[in-house]
Amino acid sequence: MNRKRALVSDAFKAKKRRNDTERFGAGDDGGEPADMKSTLENLMTLFPRKLFNDALPPIVLKHQLYSVHNDKTLVDKEVNKLQESGELLMFQLGFDSEAFGLVFASDYKTKVLAGEEGKATQATVEKFLEKVVSSCTDLSFSKDKMLREFLFTDSEITQLVKSGVLTVRDAGSWWLSIPNSGKFTKYFIQGRKAVLGMVKKSKYNEVLRVDLEERRTTSHVKFPMKYHVHDIVGAELVESIPTTSGTLLRSADS
Repeated sequence: MNRKRALVSDAFKAKKRRNDTERFGAGDDGGEPADMKSTLENLMTLFPRKLFNDALPPIVLKHQLYSVHNDKTLVDKEVNKLQESGELLMFQLGFDSEAFGLVFASDYKTKVLAGEEGKATQATVEKFLEKVVSSCTDLSFSKDKMLREFLFTDSEITQLVKSGVLTVRDAGSWWLSIPNSGKFTKYFIQGRKAVLGMVKKSKYNEVLRVDLEERRTTSHVKFPMKYHVHDIVGAELVESIPTTSGTLLRSADS
């Protein structure tokens, strides 16, 4: 398999879990309801705001929640509740069909409005945030829906694409998007590849989680190591094996 394709395109496809392994950080043992909002808030503290000059809202990928809570169905259910309540927004990040970014709606609106201040597109973007983002849980929008349901003109849609709150999905439809998030995607993929390389270069293609998290970042790793560990565990790019010394992370390709 082409290595680059495996890292990027296949990274988010669920791998078959081995019977003798488990993910670290299970947060829903004992049957207690998971506090997904608190988990999101904790993961978002790992987001490197300064790296993006505090211009981006904190972003967590949905599968990172799977590294904390074992029950995927429960995670999806709780995330849906937060979306339906208007607290959380979900984005298709573009580099993989299974890559979904999560952002608190209040953070998204704050950063978008700050970036639009004084621009010709400001009024249209404010209208979009009020009429669409505040009341809709869709990840994408058709031209018909934008024109007929939300009453935007073709010219206004063009302004929304220019501002970055919409990005082209295909002819006549657009994804909801995070303005200026291209650098996030670049650094994220680059860092994931580097951290997976650290695991594969370790003896027996495995390393203790605590040791990996404490490693100093390299020039290829812009995010905190813990951010990437939640990524590779949640995306099942590594197996998590409990040992007396702590959780052992083993390359899923080994």
